[in-house]
Amino acid sequence: MSDIGQQIARAPGAEISWADFEKVVMVAGTVTRVEAFPEARKPAWKVWVDFGPYGERKTSAQIVALYGAAELVGRQIVGVVNFPEKQIGPFRSQFLLTGFATEQGVVITTLERPVPNGTRMA
Repeated sequence: MSDIGQQIARAPGAEISWADFEKVVMVAGTVTRVEAFPEARKPAWKVWVDFGPYGERKTSAQIVALYGAAELVGRQIVGVVNFPEKQIGPFRSQFLLTGFATEQGVVITTLERPVPNGTRMA
């Protein structure tokens, strides 16, 4: 089974409290820039997102299987902005771009209608 297939097959985790969920800051943001990341071990984009009051942040995202750079710019996505920064090769990731692992690749979490950048998921 592929890595993605194993992720899909995992059993649900332990229950968490509402207080635990509230610690995760998931907010809407608009993709402002996308660049190739040739140094990445697995195919990935460097993605910059405007999160309004949380500022512009960057991440490395393994979403090249389903998304071209040009089609990402201008899209609103959902990101987790309160994880610690993570060094990914020569690049510093500042948020987690959320999505759903499928056999074809990661499907990013987007919004069905616009909201202000920085709006927190309720």
